[in-house]
Amino acid sequence: MEQHIVRKLITIALLGLLSTPLMAAECSTTVEANDAMQYNQKTITVPKTCKTFSVTLKHTGKLPKTAMGHNWVLANSADESGVIADGMKAGSASSYVKPDDSRIIAHTRLIGGGESDSATFSVAKLKVGESYAYFCTFPGHAALMKGTLSLSK
Repeated sequence: MEQHIVRKLITIALLGLLSTPLMAAECSTTVEANDAMQYNQKTITVPKTCKTFSVTLKHTGKLPKTAMGHNWVLANSADESGVIADGMKAGSASSYVKPDDSRIIAHTRLIGGGESDSATFSVAKLKVGESYAYFCTFPGHAALMKGTLSLSK
C-alpha cells in the first residue's frame, strides 16, 4: 500500500514539473521579421493570467540593421503614428524610438539579420477591450510591419 502512495506522489510531482514550462511559455512569444519587411505574426493575445509578457524579436533575414533593421514597438493603437514620427526624429542611434516616450508600452532595440532581442512588460499596463498596435519604427517599415495585440478576456 505504501508503494502505491509513493507512486502517486511521484506521478503528481512529475506532472507538476512537466506543466511548469507550458505555463511559462504562454506568457511569451517569438515574432520573426525578415528582409521582405514582414512580421510572421499579425496578432498576439496576452493571457490575463500572466504577470509579465515577453516578446522576442528574431530577424531571420541576412541584411544588416543599417539597411534592413527591425524593431518591435508596442503602443496604444491611437498613439501609433505619433510614436513612429517621433521615432524617426530620434534616429538610428536610439533604435528609432524616442527616449523615455511614455506612449510606448514596450520595445526591442533595432536589430539586423541573424540577431534577436526581447522586450518584457507588465500585463497590468494592458486593459481588456483596449486596442494595442505593434510595429517596426525603422523608416518606412510600419506600413507593412504591424500587428495588433490584445489582452484575453
